[in-house]
This record gives sequence, C-alpha cells and structure tokens, in this order.
Amino acid sequence: MSPKFSIEIEGQTVEEAIKKALKELKASRDKVKIEVVSEEEKGLFGMPGAKPAKVRVSLKKDKENT
Repeated sequence: MSPKFSIEIEGQTVEEAIKKALKELKASRDKVKIEVVSEEEKGLFGMPGAKPAKVRVSLKKDKENT
C-alpha cells in the first residue's frame, strides 16, 4: 500500500477537518498545505452539522519544507 500524500476530509468545522487530516497523514501543520474546499453551514437556528466543512490537505515537498 502506497503512502498518502493528499486527502480530502470532512468535519463539523474546518478546524476539526484539518485535525482529522493531520492525524491520518501523521504530519504536523507546518509540513502540509491546507486548502478549504467548503466551509461548514449551520443548520436551523444555528445548529451545527447542516453541511460539513471539507478540506484538502497535502504533504509539502521536501523543497517547500526548508
């Protein structure tokens, strides 16, 4: 199985989705590029979860890490 270099993941908030992605990639925030695909949308009366946030997290290449 080849290692993952980029994933798209959802969460109730953008921050939660980023944390999930970092855990799955086993990387720190400074070693990845984060792209917000879509922000979360609140439900009726501001309740969370009407539409989850979605992010794309990619590992930076070695040149970008230095």
